[in-house]
Amino acid sequence: MPIPKRRVKQETRVAKIAASGGCLKATEQTKRGSLKDTRDAAQVSSPSVCQSRRAKLSVTDQGLQPKNQKRNGRNKYVPVRSKDGKALMPAKESRVRRWLETGKAIKRWKKGIFYVQLTFDTLENIQLVVLTIDPGSKFEGYTVKSKAHTYCNIQESAVTWVSERVETRAMMRRNRRNRKTPCRKPRFNRSVRKGWLAPSTHARWQLKLNMVKRLDSLYPINHIVVEDIKAESKKGQRKWNKTFSQLETGKNWFYSQLEKIVPISLKQGFETFELRTALGLRKCGNKSERNFYAHCVDSWVLANNYVGGHTKPDNTDVTFIKPIQFHRRQLHVLQPSKGNIRKSYGGMKSLTLKRGSLVKHKVHGVCVVGGTSKGKISLHDRNTGDRITQKADINDITFLCYNSLYISLI
Repeated sequence: MPIPKRRVKQETRVAKIAASGGCLKATEQTKRGSLKDTRDAAQVSSPSVCQSRRAKLSVTDQGLQPKNQKRNGRNKYVPVRSKDGKALMPAKESRVRRWLETGKAIKRWKKGIFYVQLTFDTLENIQLVVLTIDPGSKFEGYTVKSKAHTYCNIQESAVTWVSERVETRAMMRRNRRNRKTPCRKPRFNRSVRKGWLAPSTHARWQLKLNMVKRLDSLYPINHIVVEDIKAESKKGQRKWNKTFSQLETGKNWFYSQLEKIVPISLKQGFETFELRTALGLRKCGNKSERNFYAHCVDSWVLANNYVGGHTKPDNTDVTFIKPIQFHRRQLHVLQPSKGNIRKSYGGMKSLTLKRGSLVKHKVHGVCVVGGTSKGKISLHDRNTGDRITQKADINDITFLCYNSLYISLI
């Protein structure tokens, strides 16, 4: 039986490699009898011509995490409060676990964020800890860092639904006035008073301020660095200038509120870019991607520039946070059903539980409280907000803490 040409070529190639010293590749016999090439450990492969430019770059050059990297699912450090409620330096999970087992600490929650509070007196050895913020139109990035460790990276979704709700509210009020009080006396225009913020603008910056206050109560933050957002006015572009005037007003109000907490400093966007480029890091093009390099890379670069300590990110775990949409004042559905009856819809109470609270169900575990109907409670997933059940019995639920966020760790 003649030997196949492919087999002859392989054997000839192996003979040439052996004659050259055998340092390029080694061969091994496979089960089927063919020769399989195995890469030598000391050799670095070069990219083929058919590979794309992005595929030729290493993981470090791309600035992205490898997909097969194992994630621990949790931050490596846990916020710690003293016996008197003062924020202390975060502790490792192993130490916190020992504290809980020996009764030296107790579990606590802050709007859905887990921390522990010590039950014994301890010395306060506070280091320099900075909080940095990378604001955006849809997402924000937060980083809490010291010189030695990066304690947390947070990517938060911005509030984007307020303007639509204000428009719906105005429409419903207009219809109601036409039906009942068509000649109501006009009120004073409240939007012209000094310091007034549009509802959508106020909601966006108030969410950032609330997150800063939560982090400041959990970590001993000494300074805040914010990437400043600037909008240029354009001559003759009335709509453009009107839109960005609200942006300038909102951020100035935000800065004035931050100065009441801790000292702040501002960085321009081009400065952040230069710092990121100097460290060889790249920002992800897809801003909505749940990845460290979407937004938190900028906040981490700003933090590292202020406190120093690292030449590359030491912690790329990200906590993804999304605010829960509450319907506090909409007590009924907008469109009535048959018989001109409006069903109940809004409010903040589901039987005796406050909506959005974290609870523990006997079957479904830790969930978020939703609405109520026919004496039953709706439960939702605490990470995604997807509904789990509509028929949960209140006797099977244990209250854990109040909450206003969907929190997931990636």
